[in-house]
Amino acid sequence: MVVLMKHALPTFALITLLSLGSVADAQTSYPMVMSLHPVAAQVGQTSEHTVKSRYTLYGSYRVIVSGEGVTGEVVHPEKKPEDAKKTPNLTSMKLRFTVTPDAEPGVREFRVATPRGVSTVGQLVIARDTIVVEKGKNDTREQAQAVTTPATVCGVIEKAEDVDFYKFTATAGQSLSFHVRSMRLQNKIHDLQKHSDPIMFLRNKSGSVIASSDNHFYGDPFLSHRFEQAGEYFIEIRDVRYQGNAYWEYSIEISGRPFISNVYPLGVAPGKDVELELVGAQLPEGHTSKLTIPAGLSPGSHSLRLPMGEELSSPVSVVISDLPLSVEGAGENNTVETAQAVTLPGGISGRIERKDDIDCYSFEAKKGEKYSFEVIARRLQSGLDSNLRILDATGKRLIENDDLKLNRHSHADSWVETWTAPADGKFIIEIRDLHLRGGAEFTYFINVTHPQPYFELYLDTDKTQLTPGTAGAIFARIVRKNGFTGEVQLHIEGLPPGVKATTGRIPAGKPTDGCIALEAAADAKMDVTNITVTGTAKHALADGKMLELSSVAHPMQETYQPGGGRGHWPVGTHAVSIGEPNDILSVKLSTYELDLKPGESKTIEVTLVRAPEFKANVQLDLLYRHLSSKFADTLPEGVTIDTKTSKTLLTGTNAKGQITLSAAATAPPIEKRRAVVMANVSLNFVMKATYSSAPLTITVAKKADAAEKK
Repeated sequence: MVVLMKHALPTFALITLLSLGSVADAQTSYPMVMSLHPVAAQVGQTSEHTVKSRYTLYGSYRVIVSGEGVTGEVVHPEKKPEDAKKTPNLTSMKLRFTVTPDAEPGVREFRVATPRGVSTVGQLVIARDTIVVEKGKNDTREQAQAVTTPATVCGVIEKAEDVDFYKFTATAGQSLSFHVRSMRLQNKIHDLQKHSDPIMFLRNKSGSVIASSDNHFYGDPFLSHRFEQAGEYFIEIRDVRYQGNAYWEYSIEISGRPFISNVYPLGVAPGKDVELELVGAQLPEGHTSKLTIPAGLSPGSHSLRLPMGEELSSPVSVVISDLPLSVEGAGENNTVETAQAVTLPGGISGRIERKDDIDCYSFEAKKGEKYSFEVIARRLQSGLDSNLRILDATGKRLIENDDLKLNRHSHADSWVETWTAPADGKFIIEIRDLHLRGGAEFTYFINVTHPQPYFELYLDTDKTQLTPGTAGAIFARIVRKNGFTGEVQLHIEGLPPGVKATTGRIPAGKPTDGCIALEAAADAKMDVTNITVTGTAKHALADGKMLELSSVAHPMQETYQPGGGRGHWPVGTHAVSIGEPNDILSVKLSTYELDLKPGESKTIEVTLVRAPEFKANVQLDLLYRHLSSKFADTLPEGVTIDTKTSKTLLTGTNAKGQITLSAAATAPPIEKRRAVVMANVSLNFVMKATYSSAPLTITVAKKADAAEKK
């Protein structure tokens, strides 16, 4: 239950709440994927799965799967005569996935395209071994479902107090690993506000627990066990809180092959021969793998498959670096006095080998020199929850960091992004586990560079829904770093045929958001593609040289947070869809070029063309927001919406509104700032169907120009 207090919300937030109305008032919605069952598909096989959604999947015509080697198709349900009169509320449907023999194991994103738009993101596990699907009652050891290993077991923690049992046989001396994916699969599911928290037990024939695992890979269990005696054994899996949900799918990959969680050293150079120590379970003799790192790989984290005898391992993450690389030496480096000397800039691979271990590295710096220290560990399945400190030669702390923020989310890795040496001399990099733990899996890579100006871009959201003759908007938010304050030009690639884009720019200075306006031709055909948005900029360096900057935008899927909050989760793609005509057929403005003088107000008349019988409330806006939070604001600095003279809530069949924009007397000048007027129809408390006008440009005149016009 959400309790609203009058003094806690601004006026616009209250108006927004009133405009939501009943969810049933919104006639149509794109589907929101809730689950896939079974959640895994086998390499080299074709299999059928059931996708469940909020809102109808009827008429689905395409399945998009990320990566290579996996394709999907819709298994169409039988059409009934009554379907021609009213679209069925089809919230469960079959999909068929085909996985090639050389497809990489791991997790893929998929979407389903429908006449009402493209769905939110779903998750599919690609596994090596036979898929075993939970069947019938298996709530006790007596009812345990038989499994022949190796296998990938797929089931659901479907209700409160649900406990699932599986039985298998093991030979004396046999080792098996049990890798659960469940909580991690639910992060990208939009409307699954509570996630599973699985716990797994391994029991012998008498029922005694011989091994267990709770949180290993984030909230998901993993364990490896060597069976001393031959016989029958049991897997028990449940939610640690004894809760359940029909959408809480899981997979358990059971195998006797090597399970590689990470490697050491973590940092490698492209085009070089390396010997990597393997970290994980059931490792081959020697625990190493030799390979040549492919040349031409860009700096950053990459997934590689390592030679394991006659086959390849599952994908393993390494950090490719073109910096000089160092590896932690064999001697002690736990103190300032025993710190290992390194040359910077450079990359350092190390490991917190044991409990209470601390690693120290010394370097020389001149007064005023700037460095950035980024720890890469937990993001690549290391066990390390790093704490990073920079010390002076006496051991005095100069700066410290625990968690970094990336893609709008905090991560357990550390990052001191810009540090300036206070004097000439020797300094110390100190790294340890925050909880003073350690072990073979506590590997890390410290990327040390001179900080350079750059920027990051984030897209809100991960999909844009269009219909023939309508427009839509993609918003890009910038995060500027290390002194970059300049203008960024946006670009887009991969649009469906019949869709044109008007790319905006993010001006220099304070603005953080840019807009790309999309327009579908009146004869555009139903289609869907994944697009890529990039930004380019130039930055003048102190020596007069011009630095060329570019960044690929990260799509973010909106998620429904408990209590009604709007969250985000990074996904791999932004999809642009052309569907059938929908509830709003167009959003027309009285002008598409608005010129304002400082201190002046002007009104834009807005006219909707509603579909017949569409009477749901529509909220007009120039800002992309949820309640009082702004997620995109492309108005010029100093320009605001005058809510007193604007009419933004259109109820019933009302199709005419207006938005008044006011420029403050101090508003700085700007030419042709790109924006759109949006017409929002609520789908649930967080998500909305957004229709928009063709692009609107807003110009604010210089004060001198304004005075001359007077």
